[in-house]
Amino acid sequence: MEDSETVVGDLERVGDFAHALHGCRYVVHCAALYSFAPRDRTRMRRINVEGTAALLEAARIAGVERAVVTSSASTAGPSHDGTPVDERSLPPPDEAPSSYHASKREQERSALSSRIPVVLLLPTAPVGAGDRTPTPTGALIRDFAAGKIFALPPRGGMNLVPVDDVAHAHVAALTRGGRGERYLLGGENLSLRRVWELLADVTGRRMPWLRVPMPAITGMAHLDELRCRVVPATRPFIPIEGARMANELMYVDSSKARDALGFQPGSVRAALERAVRFYRDSRAR
Repeated sequence: MEDSETVVGDLERVGDFAHALHGCRYVVHCAALYSFAPRDRTRMRRINVEGTAALLEAARIAGVERAVVTSSASTAGPSHDGTPVDERSLPPPDEAPSSYHASKREQERSALSSRIPVVLLLPTAPVGAGDRTPTPTGALIRDFAAGKIFALPPRGGMNLVPVDDVAHAHVAALTRGGRGERYLLGGENLSLRRVWELLADVTGRRMPWLRVPMPAITGMAHLDELRCRVVPATRPFIPIEGARMANELMYVDSSKARDALGFQPGSVRAALERAVRFYRDSRAR
């Protein structure tokens, strides 16, 4: 955009780019470190919690009116009985399925205690084009498209949401979100088997046929954790934290965001098609 300026910064050194906040009316903070690698756990807290606190304080000093902070639907906890959770759901402090999700819960507390008006948005698992890193959800889509997924999923469930609609909700929250309010941003509640079926359909790959017992998955995840601790530069193939989440039902109710922000998520299937096309185009380059 002609009227925009790109400033590169690091949340571990907010002071290096804090000057760029002067003259800004709003801040949208959606940066985070999302990793299942053991080596990243300490750094996740520095970036996701301490970095957020530093950024919001710098925004306050700069005179920013309001900040929209991207949290995670995991801060509302899983749906143990299949009933979608809403913003009133607050799981026990020690019931965090991963270091990343624990850091997002702490990030929320830090953001809400800051001295600047904050709106919290809690996306589920965004899907679509542009997930270059990728996130664990993006890696699943990429690997399925490449034929690297060979087993049926456990009997859990998750919510997928088109990333474009999550972005639109951030814009709406700048003016329509309530101060100190939390808004879940979910698309479709799906069993993991249904997610696999959609991926098989949009990629043209066959559904995997192998069913791996959950104890075996957990055992392999613990061995993978040990491998990553012995060789810190590696990342897990079967994250132990992902294995813990695989039997959960991560279902949400986004009625609050719909009513307050006009949130209307589109087709998850279409978003998966865009994601698959993105990864295939990236490989072709």
